Amino acid sequence: MFGLGTPELIVILAIAFLIFGGKKLPEIGSSIGRTIGSFKKGLGDVKSEGTELINDIPGVKEAAEVKEQIDKVKNITNFTK
Repeated sequence: MFGLGTPELIVILAIAFLIFGGKKLPEIGSSIGRTIGSFKKGLGDVKSEGTELINDIPGVKEAAEVKEQIDKVKNITNFTK
């Protein structure tokens, strides 16, 4: 995770409990969860829009197919060495 072990997480949760209290922590956790979900959905939307944009540009599909064929040939030549 970010170099956080169990003792560090317990300390962080204890401090959060002291600052916000037991009644606010579920609300804070819920709002953080919704925020992360919304962020992931937004990233997915951006990725799909980028893919659609790339597919709409003339010649990009053909270039991608050529690149795949070149990569296959490279893999074959690396395998035979």
